Amino acid sequence: MSHTIMPAGIPPAATRSEQTAVQISGARRGRILLWAATTLLFATLVLQVLEATGATSIGLVNWRPLLFAYIIWASALCAAQVMIRGEDGQRAVFVLPAVLFTVAMVVFPTVFGAYIAFTDWNLSAVAGRRFNGLDNLRALFSDTYFWNALLNMVYYVLSVLVQYAIAFGLALLLNAEIRARKFFRVAFLLPLMLSPVAVSWMIGKSLMEYRFGPAATLARHLGWDNPAFFATPWLARTSIMAMDAWVSIPFMMILLLAGLQALPAEVKEAAKVDGASGWQSFKEITFPLMLPVSLTVVILRIIFQLKLADIVINVTAGGPGGATDTVSSFIFREYRDRSNVGYGTMLAEFYLVVIIIVVALILKGASRWMQQSN
Repeated sequence: MSHTIMPAGIPPAATRSEQTAVQISGARRGRILLWAATTLLFATLVLQVLEATGATSIGLVNWRPLLFAYIIWASALCAAQVMIRGEDGQRAVFVLPAVLFTVAMVVFPTVFGAYIAFTDWNLSAVAGRRFNGLDNLRALFSDTYFWNALLNMVYYVLSVLVQYAIAFGLALLLNAEIRARKFFRVAFLLPLMLSPVAVSWMIGKSLMEYRFGPAATLARHLGWDNPAFFATPWLARTSIMAMDAWVSIPFMMILLLAGLQALPAEVKEAAKVDGASGWQSFKEITFPLMLPVSLTVVILRIIFQLKLADIVINVTAGGPGGATDTVSSFIFREYRDRSNVGYGTMLAEFYLVVIIIVVALILKGASRWMQQSN
């Protein structure tokens, strides 16, 4: 009696067909689950929008039902990926929670802020929130104080180049074989450990106070009759830049120092053997090799500089006459002092677009420069 022997590792045809049927059935259930969760999320969103605009009144007093619907949809999406794609879906599940969290905490607030930007919503008004179209945008373009704050940001961003030069010099100094190098590395990092709010009170409100501050007293002894560091526009802006630089330069310095320590020592030793001076070695070897690190440091610092607000709010509140105002501090006062949520949100959304454009242009210009230098 003959028996058919199946090769090892090859399942019977019936088994393969059963596995295929199970996979198809699981994929179908996954698609049904995803479509049902998506329909629930979309329907909840439509009902919330209708409730917010006053078209319906079904008792959705807050946006909590939409949050629950989003959590259900996110869970269904993760489960559907596994049911539809199998092992590939299991790998995707490791990434999806981070993506969904970003959507919930970044994308949704931005979209909701865009909706608020086109409403007239003043917390001190009895009428509450109402849609006002492009009125906030028209008010923005005619707001001279906002454009003055935006112009001040140009000066603050340009000051990053001076901060970079100082930070690079300090990094070169701390990378050299000097006495007490470890002590100076810790000492120069101390400003970075302080809060900008603490710095603004410690330096702006105490050290630079024009009546009894140590800096003002020293200035009087040196012949300055009225050492008011925040009385004139250019001096007040320079003082804010100095305090901001004192806090920020250590951050740039430590990144540049890490880049200098990663440079190959053989190249510098070869240049020294060839008779290159210190300046020639820096100009022809160190600085070109540090360009990628330098661009990264400058771009990061510009991004942080575009958010400058805390020192200005605590020291000058934008004065004198808006000379030290930043866009962030101006928006803060629009919320705090005027309770104008709708217009303040329009300013924030418009400034976000400006930041995206500026950073994109900087990254594109830096990429072209790096390609040309290579």
